[in-house]
Amino acid sequence: MADLETSQLVLIGLIFVWSGFVRTSLGFGGAVLSLPFLLLVLDEPLVFLPIIAIHLLIFSSWIAWRSHRQLVADNAGQAPSEGNIDWGYLIRAMKVMIIPKLVGVVGLLTLPGNVLSSIIFVIVMIYAVGYLLDKPFRSRSRVVDAVLLALGGYVSGTSLIGAPLIVAVFATHVAAHQLRDTLFVLWFILVLIKMVSFVIAGVDLQLIHQLWLLPCALVGHLLGERAHRHMLTSRTNLYFRVLGGVLILVSVMGLVSSAG
Repeated sequence: MADLETSQLVLIGLIFVWSGFVRTSLGFGGAVLSLPFLLLVLDEPLVFLPIIAIHLLIFSSWIAWRSHRQLVADNAGQAPSEGNIDWGYLIRAMKVMIIPKLVGVVGLLTLPGNVLSSIIFVIVMIYAVGYLLDKPFRSRSRVVDAVLLALGGYVSGTSLIGAPLIVAVFATHVAAHQLRDTLFVLWFILVLIKMVSFVIAGVDLQLIHQLWLLPCALVGHLLGERAHRHMLTSRTNLYFRVLGGVLILVSVMGLVSSAG
């Protein structure tokens, strides 16, 4: 990015503010809703993917640590509370996802990218419409949930489009007030695996650019925290409605991209 003009660097900084806001307010979407704009400025995905991954590791760790501290403070002299992370479902889901995730990372199985993407985005849109209308589609089959999670794990290992599918499944099993923080812990695990693959492959992690892009993401993170609290305290089921709307947006963008 050293050869970019000042105006391009400003645009990249603003996009990372947007990335931090989306990621923190909803618990996902920081990459999938910012990378298309970043590629319009500089069409080199491997420049931005390590930066986004490091941001996610930092902020997911921060949120998980704050959640733990809050849980300890709330439980001081009281009966234990459930906290903001659904560890039970997270562990069950990881048992299903870990092997497909590793298969996707090492590229042991190659599926047609456009076909796979289209199938995933159609599935996600079915879930998303339900959330938007406040009538969520809920799978009554553990087998179906396992298939969708395995598919999401595989795709998250090969690309960035697995998150919407994983979110759609998690949102049917995890309470609204726990969903975002539970997803952040999940993303930390999945992205850490991805980062190891970057290091092994010798990808430049762009560490020097963290000096100015991390503060940009921090601004978005702080704004996203306020938006997240507002959605959770709303009398309506605002969080899931917004989640549904964003999933539809992601699905439409994905389907258009796949068709192109």
